[in-house]
Amino acid sequence: MNRSGGDQTVEPRWGGAALLRPGVLAFTGSIGITDAHAHHAVQIIAATTAFTVLDEHGARHRGTKVVVPADTAHRIEVGAEEGAMVFLDPESAPGRSAHVRAVRSGWTVTPVLAFTGRRALATVVDELIAHLAPATAGDDVAPRHPVIDDALRLLPDLVAAGPVSGTELAAQVGISASRLTHLFTEQVGIPLRRYVLWSRLQIAITRVQAGDDLTGAAHGAGFADSAHLTRTTREMFGLAPSMLSRHVSWDLDSGG
Repeated sequence: MNRSGGDQTVEPRWGGAALLRPGVLAFTGSIGITDAHAHHAVQIIAATTAFTVLDEHGARHRGTKVVVPADTAHRIEVGAEEGAMVFLDPESAPGRSAHVRAVRSGWTVTPVLAFTGRRALATVVDELIAHLAPATAGDDVAPRHPVIDDALRLLPDLVAAGPVSGTELAAQVGISASRLTHLFTEQVGIPLRRYVLWSRLQIAITRVQAGDDLTGAAHGAGFADSAHLTRTTREMFGLAPSMLSRHVSWDLDSGG
């Protein structure tokens, strides 16, 4: 996101805490104004004071909680000093739920994100997901199919090595590709191909935190180059790779 000031464009000051797990990116900090943009993730914003989001039709959505549907042009017109943002993959159960709510009921829907500025970000995210997809809240209690455990163990090395073939992964765990696809989405909560993409972002951030530049991080995460990583972060979240800064304290949860 870019913040405009006169003829200058100033990168926002990313700081504080951020969390990334398959299907979810969240962070806390000040919420600044942005240029008009669209991204694939569903965006949920909550703040301690009211802020304003302008949609592509010129309508203003003002409040302390706003949900922006997937692939929808918008810009933050008035920001807030303290808030939280959660980006959800629209192909995940909570992402679909948030998207449908916003489309059917409006962007300033009944509060779905509890933010006071004093709670752990992981707790806020867990409660949000349980609220949006209550049927999946207890899934981790049920035993997971052994082939899914096998797939999750194999995926980190496969992702880092380059393109991941669902057919080849299925063969390695001894199941048909169609069955693996079905089980993975059902038990992990996000399609395999989306899980792979989020995993690449996790690896990239881990490498940046360890000292790599964007080019090294991109190659280490299986992206073609730093431009590919840049396009991915912008398409998914509307964010520049500066979000990967080592000045942000990251919680990288595999969610597996």
